[in-house]
Amino acid sequence: MENKAEKRRKRIFDIIQIGQMEDFPSRNFDIVTVAAIVVNLTVLFLGTFEELARYDMVFDILEGITVTFFCVEYFLRIWTADFLYPGMGRVRAALRFMVSFDGIVDLFTILPFFFLYGFAALRILRVVRIFHLFRINAYYDSFNVITSVLYEKKNQIFSSVLIILILMAASSLCMYSAEHEAQPEVFRNAFSGLWWSMSTIFTVGYGDIYPVTLVGRVMAVITTFLGVGAVAIPTGIISAGFVEQYTRLSREETLEGYRQSTAVLYIDGESPLCGLRIREAEEREGILATALIRDGAVLVAADALALRDGDTLVCMKERQ
Repeated sequence: MENKAEKRRKRIFDIIQIGQMEDFPSRNFDIVTVAAIVVNLTVLFLGTFEELARYDMVFDILEGITVTFFCVEYFLRIWTADFLYPGMGRVRAALRFMVSFDGIVDLFTILPFFFLYGFAALRILRVVRIFHLFRINAYYDSFNVITSVLYEKKNQIFSSVLIILILMAASSLCMYSAEHEAQPEVFRNAFSGLWWSMSTIFTVGYGDIYPVTLVGRVMAVITTFLGVGAVAIPTGIISAGFVEQYTRLSREETLEGYRQSTAVLYIDGESPLCGLRIREAEEREGILATALIRDGAVLVAADALALRDGDTLVCMKERQ
């Protein structure tokens, strides 16, 4: 009896985790979860429009349904947490999940519904509900690419952000020194200069605070040019990371259709592949070329490279 109960609990754990395409119940649970998140956040936004006040009852019902779903999901995840953290006891695994990022997001998604009419400070918990969108990230590989890129490039991104912070601090102190006497009410302290440097470096330009002296304006021009370059650094790092990640994924998808064993094809004058380009040879033989050995040198198997007499083509054959 206990074994059946454990199998049932394990099956529930499998369903509420990220499902595979062939696992129909788990896949449907993923779809329902994403739909509940979207509906919940849509109701949250629509509830801020005074023109839609007559639909408040409908919004409350939808919110109640989705929050009930989140509550059930939250308690099921606590109940089956020992399968997520094998080797831990049920109590320790449940506590581990509750203090994890997903557990905290799940809890803060539920709390605003119950404490919405309590202290005014608790109303800000409504905004925390937006973080439930991170759960959607777990259901789609395309979103996972973002997480992977940020993790792989975290050191470069941190360095570029540090450069921006140093530039902001330096420009704010310089601008305070240049403008304080001319505009004591505007540049009261270094923090006023920090606000100006932020809006300048990120090219927002609110216009509520700006230099009037010649020295201040020259410094503003320099800061603007440096800011454009500094902000472009993390953008370039992340863009390069996306290119690398998608190239890697495309390569992996291509390799999935081939055996991991390596084959070697010797090209001579009588070979039907002699004279063909590598791309043509791949399509004809159902292979994936990985390298070309010619005259003792190892070459990259470029698609447009023509095969010659005496070449050796290193490749992987297509799965049967």
